[in-house]
Amino acid sequence: MKSLRLPRSPKVVLGLVILGFFVLLMIFGPYLAPYSPDNTSFAPLLTPSAHHWFGTTSLGQDIFSQTLVGARATMVVALVAGVVATMLSIIVGVSAGYIGGYADDGPFVDVHVFLALPGLPLLIVIDSYLPVNSRSNSLIIGFVIALTGWAWGARYCGRRRCRCATETFVESSRIIGEKRLSDHCSPRSRPSPAILASSFLFTILYSIGAYVTLAYIGLTSTSVWNWGTMLFWAQANNAPLSGEWYWFVPPGILHCVGPAPAWLF
Repeated sequence: MKSLRLPRSPKVVLGLVILGFFVLLMIFGPYLAPYSPDNTSFAPLLTPSAHHWFGTTSLGQDIFSQTLVGARATMVVALVAGVVATMLSIIVGVSAGYIGGYADDGPFVDVHVFLALPGLPLLIVIDSYLPVNSRSNSLIIGFVIALTGWAWGARYCGRRRCRCATETFVESSRIIGEKRLSDHCSPRSRPSPAILASSFLFTILYSIGAYVTLAYIGLTSTSVWNWGTMLFWAQANNAPLSGEWYWFVPPGILHCVGPAPAWLF
């Protein structure tokens, strides 16, 4: 039995630490928030202080509380999209590999179409058809984002399967009349854990950016606090022009740091 080997690469360790931090923030963030994100009883536009670590908005809302509460919706959408997109990649990619050969791109037409389509405009079109109440549901938004983020993983899984189908030992089995060629290919064409983890993490990277962008341009419900909603209200109240940097810098930094594990891996 092989012993469990802990990662030694500083990049991997740092990536795991960052990922773990944001998972904990997703779970415990709303409980650690000192105030309700909708509480407007404080003075407006207070600069960061011991009482309000990130200051307050123009309505007197605590920005630190909004940041902690908004982490849950942002990360839930990213994780749902990552899981669903990875599953679609495996199902579609391996199925296409069963159907076609290495030189036959027919089974990959749909994959190539999704690769060619620009992700954000497609998301905007799909989002416009959603019922208004669905735009506040993090699970539905995660599924929608997954529909535009699965194609790269599917192409890799399918190509891996197709390459196996053209190897000499598989061709020999076909010549002698073997019917269950999948038994020969399955062990060799199964996506490796490293590839699946990479696909999952990069989908999270894409999902965080896509969700924050949709919220920032007002295409998701503004009643659900997330980092994109915070940027939306900061922009709507001219915070960048008025010098209220403490309003938009925290969600902006978290939006950039959140996907860091994908880059580090």
